[in-house]
Amino acid sequence: MKNAFAVFSSLVAVAAVSMLSSMLIAPKASAQTAKPAVARNVVLVHGAWADGSSWAEVISRLQAAGLHVTAVQNPLTSLADSVAATRRALALQDGPTVLVAHSWGGTVISETGMDPKVTGLVYVAARAPDAGEDFVALSAKFPAMPLRAGLQERDGFTNLSEEAFLKYFANGVAQEKARVLYAVQEPTAASLFGGRTTVAAWRSKPSWYAVSKLDQTISPDLERFLAARMKATTVELEAGHLSLVSHPQQITDLILSAAGRGK
Repeated sequence: MKNAFAVFSSLVAVAAVSMLSSMLIAPKASAQTAKPAVARNVVLVHGAWADGSSWAEVISRLQAAGLHVTAVQNPLTSLADSVAATRRALALQDGPTVLVAHSWGGTVISETGMDPKVTGLVYVAARAPDAGEDFVALSAKFPAMPLRAGLQERDGFTNLSEEAFLKYFANGVAQEKARVLYAVQEPTAASLFGGRTTVAAWRSKPSWYAVSKLDQTISPDLERFLAARMKATTVELEAGHLSLVSHPQQITDLILSAAGRGK
């Protein structure tokens, strides 16, 4: 009888521990699987050596789906200036908003995504720094990309040579479109890439990530690392760095999912 009672007591103890563990783990699991909040607004943030027109193909598709879209004209003069421009855009939104970034713009939405209107973050081949993180040092742990050979600097600003832009930055984009994008590339402060965020919005907001498997600007392995670190809903595209131009429908679908309008 004593042995039977001891076995019963052990089973009760195991069940209690299991139940407690489930209670502790459940909130985290539900946060990952919960249906995204429905958002009507989308704010798009471009990256270095680009302007808001790089989102054109995505914008028209989002508008056709009934969303209100704003593309930030990111000044690329400093992290503070870019953050201020995005915050101004967020202030104009009338409710739940999905905040989206490409490339260096991911630094901006990691800082500004704490805005209470922001219900989700979408990173497109983008940086996603942790708070105070030295992202240059982090990037150095991954393979160097060929784009760097075409980086040109003058008077504190950088731009890409035509060859590097067409071959590495816009690989996978039709030449006609790539040349237009090259013509409108925005000079980018050389100091921009060393800027550090004070927060990491992806630690508390649901996140989505589009990895560019053929990226020649940011290492695809770095993109995968970032997506995994933020526990993002992730898609991998057979695309170069400008997947928002070469694969606009897939990027649109990811944004729609983040806006609670996915299929």
